[in-house]
Amino acid sequence: MLEITRFTVEDLEKECVTDKSNPCFSYTVASQRQNTTIKKAVLTLGEWTCDATNGNHHYYDGPPLEPFSAYTVHLTVEDDQGNQAAAGCDFETGKMDGSFSASWITNGSYRFTEKKASPKPMYFKHTFSCQKSVVKARIYATALGIYEMTLNGEKIGRDYFAPGFTSYKHQLQYQTYDITKQLAKSNEMEVVVAGGWASGAFTYARRNRVYAKRQAFLAEVHIEYSDGSFEKIVTDTNWQTAMEGPLKEAEFYNGEIYDARFHETQRSWQPASLETVKIKPRIIAQIGVPVREHEVFEPKSMTRSPSGKWLYDMGQNFAGIVKLTIQGNEGQKLTIRHAEILMDGELFTEPLRTAKQAIIYTCKEGKQVYQPRLTYMGFRYLSVEGIDPEAIIIEGIALYSDVRETGSFTCSNPQLNQLQSNILWGAKSNFVDIPTDCPQRDERMGWTGDIALFARTASNNFDMRRFYEKWLQDVRSEQRKSGGIPVTVPLVVVPFQWEIMIPMAVDHWGDAVILVPWAEYLSSGDPEVLRTTYHAMKKYHKACLFWAQLFSFGKHRRIWRLLHHYGDWVAPEGKLWTWMLRGKWTGTASLANTSNLLAQIATILGYSEDSTYYQKIFHETSTAYRQLLMDKDGRVKKEFQTAYVLPLYYQMLTETDAKKAAANLARLVRENEYHIGTGFPGTPYILFALADNGYVEEAYRMLLTDTCPSWLFQVKAGGTTIWERWDALREDGTSNTGADDGTNGMVSFNHYASGAVGDFFYRRIAGIEPIKGGYQVFTVRPIIGGDLTFAKTKVRCSYGEIISNWQIADGYFSIEVQVPIGTTAHLQMPSGQRHQLTNGKYQFSEAIGGSSA
Repeated sequence: MLEITRFTVEDLEKECVTDKSNPCFSYTVASQRQNTTIKKAVLTLGEWTCDATNGNHHYYDGPPLEPFSAYTVHLTVEDDQGNQAAAGCDFETGKMDGSFSASWITNGSYRFTEKKASPKPMYFKHTFSCQKSVVKARIYATALGIYEMTLNGEKIGRDYFAPGFTSYKHQLQYQTYDITKQLAKSNEMEVVVAGGWASGAFTYARRNRVYAKRQAFLAEVHIEYSDGSFEKIVTDTNWQTAMEGPLKEAEFYNGEIYDARFHETQRSWQPASLETVKIKPRIIAQIGVPVREHEVFEPKSMTRSPSGKWLYDMGQNFAGIVKLTIQGNEGQKLTIRHAEILMDGELFTEPLRTAKQAIIYTCKEGKQVYQPRLTYMGFRYLSVEGIDPEAIIIEGIALYSDVRETGSFTCSNPQLNQLQSNILWGAKSNFVDIPTDCPQRDERMGWTGDIALFARTASNNFDMRRFYEKWLQDVRSEQRKSGGIPVTVPLVVVPFQWEIMIPMAVDHWGDAVILVPWAEYLSSGDPEVLRTTYHAMKKYHKACLFWAQLFSFGKHRRIWRLLHHYGDWVAPEGKLWTWMLRGKWTGTASLANTSNLLAQIATILGYSEDSTYYQKIFHETSTAYRQLLMDKDGRVKKEFQTAYVLPLYYQMLTETDAKKAAANLARLVRENEYHIGTGFPGTPYILFALADNGYVEEAYRMLLTDTCPSWLFQVKAGGTTIWERWDALREDGTSNTGADDGTNGMVSFNHYASGAVGDFFYRRIAGIEPIKGGYQVFTVRPIIGGDLTFAKTKVRCSYGEIISNWQIADGYFSIEVQVPIGTTAHLQMPSGQRHQLTNGKYQFSEAIGGSSA
């Protein structure tokens, strides 16, 4: 039996609205029969047909698509035995290259001048009637700020924080919502717009009004009637606006202030004013992944703090909000505060810096339900004041971008399973429209270094295609003329933060322009992500070369010392300048790695001359690292783990030199009692550097170490996410807030970058490694160790589901492998015996130290 298991337009199975003239169609198929091949696959859209037999990403190139139109693309597939399957996928177009006929509206009487604060929420409303039968109705909306809409008292859509955070000077998303079923004969639409990223306080400097002096709203309602007539309702001066409402304050950092006693008669509605918007972005249909509600948590415990507050433990650190069901009295005031950990029996709020993370709610009489809509918190613990526990029910709701989980990993070690959960929750908590650095303090910015180093782990666990596409468009938009990539994207300049303000290249942070597309290509197999970013990659690499070559001669022209490096950022030892002064090692290794990757990317895209050039730079840089930064014994002066990890993982050394460097790394690891010693750049790769160079035991002992600093110390200490610092919580129970190391009091208990160790789970413990993009060819080569007796792993690639389930029992190693249609797997057993597998399910076993069967 042949089955189409997934069929998408722009990676969406439904609700796709696109402005692209060439949307991408993708599909996966499955069969219960082994060795199935696809004989023929055809895509059809109107008169356009496409041979989709080979590959799994096909772009429309037929007659121009019309704006604001509905389409269905059809797929038929036939295998080598004549079995057939068919499917259809619906999608709509938005405005395409056209412009909105609506106008930006605002409350013209509102003047917002306060520094380091966010504007008051702004309200809009419009009433209209539908006297005829409606067959189709859509609203197309966006804002400068973040908005939520209701129609006849019911929320429109499921999204939070629309229109999302983009490089607003360049592009601004609009959302499309189907409101057909919500319309009545008489309708009232209400919109609330908070400051959000556009005019609200943002960054740790709490800059505001970065893109707009106040909020503004833009929308069109398109209504089609059964008699064939059409009506368009647009934002203009016929809409009403007010500054009064139940929501008094709304900000990402501080939270919300809400007064449930508010009555409509307290509003002073006035005609909306047309707004002159100072920026001129392209307004495009949403290309990213909306933030939506996901897991719901109930408190695991409730206690009384020494100060008398009620404390709730949600059992999981996450990004999200609380839902409160309250039996309240008129005027009763509740204060809910959020934090990640407790210290001395109280919420530990010092790491929040200036962020309040608070909800202040004033009750009306009776039963009421409230949950914030225009803010979110990073928390595990809550303190509640102003109400007795029996009068309130509290739930926690996780909010994150609606990325689809595509991978899973479990093994025989419960601590590693918890670590995998921590990795997932660190990612979910920081995939809130952009890849943030943390979800709790006054930051939550799009730091490029975090996602650059975590990208492959992210792609193992989630379908990142749309999330990356949106963010990479901003990366390209924000790239400096010099070629440098800002260390935060979208870029919001922080005064006196010179590395953010100066247009330079920063190793491993700027590398995101290469590492993120590369991770997505390996996962999806679609070279378009490489093609669209290739020019920016080359421009960035040129900037890296400029800083390496400046004031340098001979081989030193490949040693990248200047200008700004984060180096071995937040390594367990040393302080800020210790980490940053390691920049010539991290920078030079980065230059080698980006050169090598660009050579491979150029080959994939057919640019052979480029490939030769970048391969030359890779060899020259690798040689310079070996000859100028290491001695003849492969030893680095003033040794630190990352200085060995990077040249080993980036394959910068000859076989002989790699053995020397690996021996030195293993010695350092043993001397450090198997504790992790790497900062951001080395952490994703240290276990690979050990295991791939003959030190499997050392790799597993480091992974399984549970004293500080280590991954499993965080698990043993009760952490449910990944920490920013290895000693964010010390073994004595105190917290390292970074108060005395030059980082200005920087600590987070939900900072996903060091969770990049999860890549080792998939690629070495399970052994699943893509050799060609999209896993068209992949290996299954588990590396056994750490007394693990089984590992179960799934990867849903663009061809289907890959499975590697192995176990050790009664002196035998056995493995179950599933290979999707269209792919080839190369299985290597622990004995070294190899098998080449096409699609199907397979089982193999062998005696430990023996031959397979």
